[in-house]
Amino acid sequence: MFNIRMGQPEVENYWADLSSRVSAGKASKTEVVEYKQLGKTFKSIAENPRHPGLHTHAISDLTERYGEKVWCSYVQNNTPAAKRVYWVYGPDRQDITIIAIEPHPDDKKNSYRKIVLSSMPR
Repeated sequence: MFNIRMGQPEVENYWADLSSRVSAGKASKTEVVEYKQLGKTFKSIAENPRHPGLHTHAISDLTERYGEKVWCSYVQNNTPAAKRVYWVYGPDRQDITIIAIEPHPDDKKNSYRKIVLSSMPR
């Protein structure tokens, strides 16, 4: 089992904001659905990052840019701009750090340049 950590500051802020809106009952229906889907995805990644339902695969363009092997797992599928979670192993042995939560890029050429990658937590 892996510990899921949030990249700083973008992913950490995104998750904290979404979580607080859902907890306070101020989230839209879409945000509540996304919160539940992300929670399920984080749980699946923690239990088995290679779970078939996650469709986990390495992204060489992001690996080159980030300097560590970057993995992508599905949050949604078969929906317009389906969400993806981009992650790396670390910083500690049993950690996985989510470095981006983004819609699947629709642009075939240079599609991963638009993805903002967070830093590893310390």
